Amino acid sequence: MSPQRRYTPVMSLLALLLASAPTVTLAQPATEQATPELERMRAVIEHQLAAFRAHDAQAAWKVVAPGLKTKFGTADRFLRMVRDQYEPVYRPRSYEFGTLQPVDGGMGQWLHIVGPDGRSYRALYLMEPQPDGSWMTMGCMLAPPEEAPPRT
Repeated sequence: MSPQRRYTPVMSLLALLLASAPTVTLAQPATEQATPELERMRAVIEHQLAAFRAHDAQAAWKVVAPGLKTKFGTADRFLRMVRDQYEPVYRPRSYEFGTLQPVDGGMGQWLHIVGPDGRSYRALYLMEPQPDGSWMTMGCMLAPPEEAPPRT
């Protein structure tokens, strides 16, 4: 299966999620400083990634924003979608946090992910602030593997 064909379902899902989500407008990356808010946001992402590694649908579902929960209906359906369409996020070999970007209604946290296939991916975790001051995930945009630089 060609890489372009392989990512068609992912991009279709992304289009569906973005079409029904608040408008996402990417701006310049925010300056990153170790703030309690940034740490809380990243803790939510790390919680969800740990839940994916443990195949724990309920734990992963716990940090999903209400609007996304409405779209998927159940924790098991959500986990199945992530497993089937977002394998690098579901089973990363490693990951590291990148920059933050403001998005309408929340923040976007970039991650550099090495997928189970050893290839590099870029993911933008869309984070939504909650009325109680906490953060929840409202989606993730996964970019296809980065092209390897030419060998010299």
